[in-house]
Amino acid sequence: MKIQQFAQHVQALQIREQRNEVIASNIANADTPNYKARDIDFNAALRGAQAGQLNGQLQMTKTSAGHSDSIGVGNAGTKTEFRTTTQPSLDGNTVDTDVEQAAFAENAVQYRAALTFLNGQIRTLHLALKGSD
Repeated sequence: MKIQQFAQHVQALQIREQRNEVIASNIANADTPNYKARDIDFNAALRGAQAGQLNGQLQMTKTSAGHSDSIGVGNAGTKTEFRTTTQPSLDGNTVDTDVEQAAFAENAVQYRAALTFLNGQIRTLHLALKGSD
């Protein structure tokens, strides 16, 4: 198993973390006049990260065949978009607290699932390296 196989999971966790921050910001600004709810398209962000479209990141160059491939860390090309609203409030705020709380909970569960999966892969690799006694 190459370390590069962990890259997708690391990127997914980073995007989930960024999405959690955006949704939390929406919830915090639920009463702010003219605030527009935002979100991150997780699938598009992950596709961009996998394609190597990493915004503002320093890409390392391999100078020897013995060097491992770099894994992109940080802003994985995520782009926030305005959330489509069903009914904006009179003050121009587009945050629907129920929608935001549901999105936050769903994203948190998906973050936890990705972390559990990654932990399982690391544990399997550790056992393979350690061998049986």
